[in-house]
Amino acid sequence: MYQARHPSGRHPSDPHPSEEPTLSGDNPAARPTTLHPPHSPRCGIPSQSRGALPQGYSGGAGLDGFNTLPSDDAVAALLACCGSLRWAERVAAHRPYPDPESLLAASDEACYDLTPAEIDEALAGESFSARPLVGARGPGTLAAHTALRAAHAEYERRFRHAFVICLDGYRDDELLDQVLSGIRTRLGNEPDEERAVTADELRRLTRGRLARLAASCP
Repeated sequence: MYQARHPSGRHPSDPHPSEEPTLSGDNPAARPTTLHPPHSPRCGIPSQSRGALPQGYSGGAGLDGFNTLPSDDAVAALLACCGSLRWAERVAAHRPYPDPESLLAASDEACYDLTPAEIDEALAGESFSARPLVGARGPGTLAAHTALRAAHAEYERRFRHAFVICLDGYRDDELLDQVLSGIRTRLGNEPDEERAVTADELRRLTRGRLARLAASCP
């Protein structure tokens, strides 16, 4: 997924300021796609790997590890997938989950129930990544990144929030074209229409990040 975090909402763990568009999940193993979740999927212009996981959260045993995390640690881990506190608390409160599908279904339900203010809260955690898109190489790449940066600036001016897009399922060499095409198309949306598209892309990004999180729990 490819996600773009708003410069003013940059996560403290992000090492670079917003400059160039990037995929939030530049790690091929971390796909789906969004730009900026914890060990997130790829999506959005923001980075896909959003924040630090709680102390003691390493990789390994899967859903059972997530189910048994202390409540505060579970909420902290979930906030790396989606920046809405109510979403994180709601998903954490319904543990234990019998299987990954149940966890993802709970995430979807909680995402559909987000208020406009909670969506804004989640979007504030998405930022424009400074690293170049994975797989973007060759002639025209610099010009394409320049065009993407300009399009993202125009998007934020028009809609007042970061651009997010889920790129799960695309090859690395398709990501730059998909992001450019997506942002240019969505610049033509009316604000209410774009709000709905953004909410769905955020849900998809969250879903991919959450799947990776559950798979990596100790």
